Amino acid sequence: MCDTCGCGDPEIVPVEVQEKILSDNDHRAAHNREHFRAAGVVALNLMGSPGAGKTALLEATAAALAARAGSGYRVGAVSGDLATDRDSARLERAGIRSRSITTGTACHLDARLVHQALHHMDWRDLDYFFIENVGNLVCPAIYDLGQEANVVVLSVTEGEDKPLKYPVIFQKADLVVVTKTDLVPHLPGIDMQALRDNIAQVMPTDAVLEVSAVTGAGMADWLGWLDAFATAGAPVAAVPAVAGGEI
Repeated sequence: MCDTCGCGDPEIVPVEVQEKILSDNDHRAAHNREHFRAAGVVALNLMGSPGAGKTALLEATAAALAARAGSGYRVGAVSGDLATDRDSARLERAGIRSRSITTGTACHLDARLVHQALHHMDWRDLDYFFIENVGNLVCPAIYDLGQEANVVVLSVTEGEDKPLKYPVIFQKADLVVVTKTDLVPHLPGIDMQALRDNIAQVMPTDAVLEVSAVTGAGMADWLGWLDAFATAGAPVAAVPAVAGGEI
C-alpha cells in the first residue's frame, strides 16, 4: 500500500525518516514545470470526482476555442484513469492532442507518470496542457505534477457539502469550476448559495466559475480565465535534470 495515501501504488521506495516522503515527486514536478515554462506551455492540473465533468469541460473548451475567431490556440492533455483510454479517446475526437495514463490501482497521477507521458507525445507547440487527473477528491491534491495552477471541477449533482467534507483539494485550488449548471432547475434540493458559501469557507481565494458544457453557459468566463494565464506567462526556473533524461 502507498504510505502516503493508501492508494495501492506498487512503487514504494524505502527512505530515511529525515527525508521528505514526496521529495522525489517534488523534484520531478519541478523538472516538468521547468520544461513547460521554457516552452511557453500553460499546464493545468484538472481534478475532481468521477463523473464531475472533467472530460466534458475539456471537450466544450476545445469546441469553444475552435469557434472563437482567430484564437489559434493549441490544446493537449493527458488523461489519468485506473483502466481504459476512453477519456483520452473522447478528447482526441474533440480535437485535443491527448494521451492516456492508465494507473492500474493508483488513485492519482504523480510527476513521474506525467513526465513519462510527455516522452510519447508532441506537446512543446501547445498553448494549454491539461493534466486530467484520476477521479478522486483526496489523493490528487497531495501530488505536485509541475502544473501552473490547480483547477477543481465540482458538479452540482455532488451536493453542496463536498467542499466541507473534502477540504484539502479545495484548499489547493486556484479555481473551482462548478459544472452541469443546466441541471439546477431539475434538482430542487440543490442550494447553489450554500454551495458557494461552502467553497468560500475552505478555498484560499474565492475564485469560482459556473459552467454548463451542454448549453455553453459560463464558457466565456472560463476561456477568459485561461486567456489570463496565456498572456501572463511564467518565468523559467532552473532546476537539475532528473534521472531518465530530458523531456
